[in-house]
Amino acid sequence: MTDNDKFCPSCGTRLTLREDEGQTRPVCPKCGRVMYYDPKLAATCVVEREGRTLFVQRAMPTGYGLWSLPGGYVDRGELVEDAAAREVYEETGLEVVTAGLIGVFSQAQHPVVVVAYSATETGGELIAGPECLDLGFFAPGAPPPLAFPRDAEIIRRKRDMSGNASHLS
Repeated sequence: MTDNDKFCPSCGTRLTLREDEGQTRPVCPKCGRVMYYDPKLAATCVVEREGRTLFVQRAMPTGYGLWSLPGGYVDRGELVEDAAAREVYEETGLEVVTAGLIGVFSQAQHPVVVVAYSATETGGELIAGPECLDLGFFAPGAPPPLAFPRDAEIIRRKRDMSGNASHLS
């Protein structure tokens, strides 16, 4: 638990850890409220140009200097596909329209669920945003060093859906 999570939001009593439904969770010993931690939802897009896939070099602490598909967190109340397009614009300057769902990707014991879309460029100017060191389009068999292994899985799924047997290494 973090310092922000140590007290019950209902009655202010210090939370304790207890087994609940097969998981260890913070529970209020006074009012019995159980704290459930929801996953964070992120969205990403696979943007292709001439058979190459767009990646951004991260300027963020997680995976700094490594590469990922453009994407980020979905804001509460935001349509997931709109968040995916917004993140592409913020990170790359490209305007895109989501063209189809590639899939939903999650990992055990990992708080982030990623929704991936294919996307089509509609405008904008390719320029690295403030959360990126660089960006570029990479050939399917020659990806840059990836920050998140699930990005390779997303690309593979996209290629499989397109009927292309080419995979990331």
